[in-house]
Amino acid sequence: MSRARHGDWFERRRAGILLPLSALAVPSDGGGLGDPARRFLQFLSDTGFRIWQLLPVQPVDAHSSPYQGCSAFAGHPGLISSQRLAQTAWFGGEGGGAALAAFNARAGTEDRAGFAAFREQSRYWLNDYALFMAIRDVCGNQPWWNWPDGLRDRKAGALAAFHSDHADAIERWCFAQFLFSCQWNEMRSIAKALGILLFGDMPLFVAHDSADVWSHSEYFQLDARGQPTVVAGVPPDYFSSTGQRWGNPVYHWGRLREQGFQWWVERMHRQLQLFDIVRIDHFRGLEALWEIPADCPTAQRGEWRPVPGEALLRTLRKSLGPLPCIAEDLGIITPPVEKLRKKFRLPGVKVLQFAFDGDASNPYLPHNLEPEAVVYTGTHDNNTTVGWYEALDTGQKMKVMDYLRQPPEPMPWPLINAALGSVCRFAILPMQDLLVLGAAHRTNTPGTVDGNWKYCLDWNLIRPELGGWLRHLNGLYGRC
Repeated sequence: MSRARHGDWFERRRAGILLPLSALAVPSDGGGLGDPARRFLQFLSDTGFRIWQLLPVQPVDAHSSPYQGCSAFAGHPGLISSQRLAQTAWFGGEGGGAALAAFNARAGTEDRAGFAAFREQSRYWLNDYALFMAIRDVCGNQPWWNWPDGLRDRKAGALAAFHSDHADAIERWCFAQFLFSCQWNEMRSIAKALGILLFGDMPLFVAHDSADVWSHSEYFQLDARGQPTVVAGVPPDYFSSTGQRWGNPVYHWGRLREQGFQWWVERMHRQLQLFDIVRIDHFRGLEALWEIPADCPTAQRGEWRPVPGEALLRTLRKSLGPLPCIAEDLGIITPPVEKLRKKFRLPGVKVLQFAFDGDASNPYLPHNLEPEAVVYTGTHDNNTTVGWYEALDTGQKMKVMDYLRQPPEPMPWPLINAALGSVCRFAILPMQDLLVLGAAHRTNTPGTVDGNWKYCLDWNLIRPELGGWLRHLNGLYGRC
């Protein structure tokens, strides 16, 4: 699948909508990769939007977060459309292992060849992932460091014996990824035909209980029992006196560098198979990361450790060509981080909800924005714009409206207009803002685990006149 190259993917003014693919899931269809995705792509096209930011599509954790899943390479099986699957020639209404049996019994030569080709092209991640998931099932979903020693430590004999005893289960996990790939490629072909870029998101760190850490433990700072010796996070700041202890294992950058960053090359290659554009989450962690002793319950005792981000990005660019990547550079960004971003010509991120603290020098205020950036009203980690504005006190509301020149429209439209009318080449708007939804509909609240990632799009809220108005705005600001 071809992708937009540097030089054309960020040279034009474009607008996009931020909506996780999971928000299109409906009870009758399972995941969102079928008709809901096609319907949304058509909505984007009809309204003049040319970007769909989907966030990560990897497997989710127990709290439905796509940022802490069990694989940095696999697609979330829960996104597979059962209705779309039912339209395939070999499908007979079966699910799970029965679906694989039906495929083996009824699939034609072309489908079988497609499955074989997918397995071969994906072997650099698929085999370990499928084995990991099958062992996890047999071990009662226990984390990998609690598995029997031979499986935990990937002893050849133990893995071979397990593979022999559970070959069918491993095959089912591979087959599920093949189904995801088929439906994803169909959706991406439609997006390409409509001139819409798919915008993904790559978390910088991976979950401890993941196929990635289990199969490549040498690339992470772990002890003999598979436990992290240090974990990632951010230091205490204005928002938190104890900082944020994320708990993700920290990379062993020395070993990664010795191996030519091959794991990272494969990871980015996989992202570019899925998406036209990739956001590198927590980009500042490629210059230095806040490393916390694993036995510390907060982030207070951490310290900054340098990261060979320049060498990594240079290797990625040499191996994969120009990188169609966005650097998520929110928060306190130091000059070395900014220098790294600019050296590799990676656009940064600006959020208008952050613009009204402080004075006129606030870098998120529209008059301080720059073309080489992506502007948002808010991201998936922010409140909806209506919810954000309603939570401001009277003085703050007056300041916002004074800056925006007392617009007659209620929120969120003044902030939407400011984003679309800015000089930033890309302007991304959460779907909840376009539907004028309040705080109850936000996607995620950082630092919490309950109640997140539950938002689902209600098509009944899309009024007939909304489409024409959005297309008018995109045309008015030169983003069609």
